[in-house]
Amino acid sequence: MNGNLQMNGDEFLPLRDVVFNTLRQAILTGELKPGERLMEIHLANKLGVSRTPIREAIRKLELEGLVIMIPRRGAEVAEITEKSLKDVLEVRRTLDALSVELACDRISDEELSALRMACLKFEEATKTKDARIIAKADVALHDIIVQATGNQRLIQLVNNLSEQMYRYRFEYIKDESGHATLIEEHRIIYESILKKDKDIAAQTAKLHIDNQEKSIMKQIQLEKQEKGKKARNK
Repeated sequence: MNGNLQMNGDEFLPLRDVVFNTLRQAILTGELKPGERLMEIHLANKLGVSRTPIREAIRKLELEGLVIMIPRRGAEVAEITEKSLKDVLEVRRTLDALSVELACDRISDEELSALRMACLKFEEATKTKDARIIAKADVALHDIIVQATGNQRLIQLVNNLSEQMYRYRFEYIKDESGHATLIEEHRIIYESILKKDKDIAAQTAKLHIDNQEKSIMKQIQLEKQEKGKKARNK
């Protein structure tokens, strides 16, 4: 069990929500690793709470697909599998392309200005080398585009995928070699929305997701190889 796990305190939230948010954030950022067992009594001791809010949090995390229940073992952090990655990114690829196309028609001057600033803030964030700060800046940038569509159903669909997307995005962002590409793609998306060029905007939004998928797929395959080596050496 990770020794750094700490409660993300919020005096305005019920305890069960604070516990849920703490565990979810730990999974999304890799603090609780894929395949790691979530033992109620250890988590309760670590966070200084009873087992009830831990149990409730694990149940909610299972519904979000971040935790799976294994017979005779209990709860585990869900692995990032090739299938789960493809399933989420296939949907997000289409939603992002639609979002930028709609934004070309509907974005306001204020939102365009905010998007331009978000591109600059993301570039600045990459200099911190802190994956959490970079991921937050990336989420903020894409949120501006989605909100600019004005389509509440689309916004809802993107929000429903956001937790899974954050997990994959975080894995991608940890790879610093891809930061320059991300900055360039953000710039092209901004400029194409500014020029109302739907074709370039949609193409770049799709490429943005495709590059993410390739990078994470490579990481998954490398991890598989490492696990295979360790199993053979036992």
